Amino acid sequence: MKKILVPVDFSEYSEYALEVAAQIAKEQNASIVIFHMIGLSESVLSKSELEEQEEAKYYIKLAKDKIKTFTDKPYLKNVVVKTVLQNFKIFSEVNLVAKEQNIDLIVMGSHGISGLKTFFVGSNTEKVIRTAEVPVIVIKKKRSSFDINNIVFACDLKPENCSAFNKVKDFALTFSARLHLVYINTIGINFMSNSQIQEKIDAFTSLIGEEIPIKIYNDYSIEQGIFNYASDISADIVAIPTHGRIGLAHFFMGSIGESVANQANTPIMTIKI
Repeated sequence: MKKILVPVDFSEYSEYALEVAAQIAKEQNASIVIFHMIGLSESVLSKSELEEQEEAKYYIKLAKDKIKTFTDKPYLKNVVVKTVLQNFKIFSEVNLVAKEQNIDLIVMGSHGISGLKTFFVGSNTEKVIRTAEVPVIVIKKKRSSFDINNIVFACDLKPENCSAFNKVKDFALTFSARLHLVYINTIGINFMSNSQIQEKIDAFTSLIGEEIPIKIYNDYSIEQGIFNYASDISADIVAIPTHGRIGLAHFFMGSIGESVANQANTPIMTIKI
């Protein structure tokens, strides 16, 4: 891991993400790219060329001054930090910056229980997750100490999740962390017998080419099962796969992935399939 991208809006939540990114960067000897969207309004861009240039310079200087203050933190000492300012207004374009900067990981902040629906403006965290081609870690509270020792990968064992599993496996190896793969079995119409689940496990392990222990965890809902299992093993991160086409809504059933990311206090890592 060489580069970590941190989108910032100067809120406390993006500072939580920056502090976690700094800890990861120190451990992995990586650098941080701070990305801020200036988002000049149409009224500015509709002015004369000279007026537009002068006003753009003003907003750029204002952003640079804010970033200088924002990054004047002890936890960034000895970390190489680069700043990227763009006039983007659509958060899906964060992926363009990630590509241009050869980013390996995105770390971003998200507001409390409402999570993905209120990051920056509207559901911009979800927009980044849907489009990002690298893993995204969502941080929702201050974490002065962030060690990655146990990672939960929760999925429905469908073949399409094999690629996400391999990415999480590589991530776990990078941090010398233990990877826990879990399948949540719920009461109701989706309940499966042990033999039915074992068939899914056999098919999945055959596709990934290795025998890996897969925990079958029974609970009343998939979300609660993930939370409870993560708590049981003191997980540092919960990883879930996502489809870029329809975002987190395709995880398991309905909007399970979004619900998990919204409610979980444990950092969530999403991996695009």
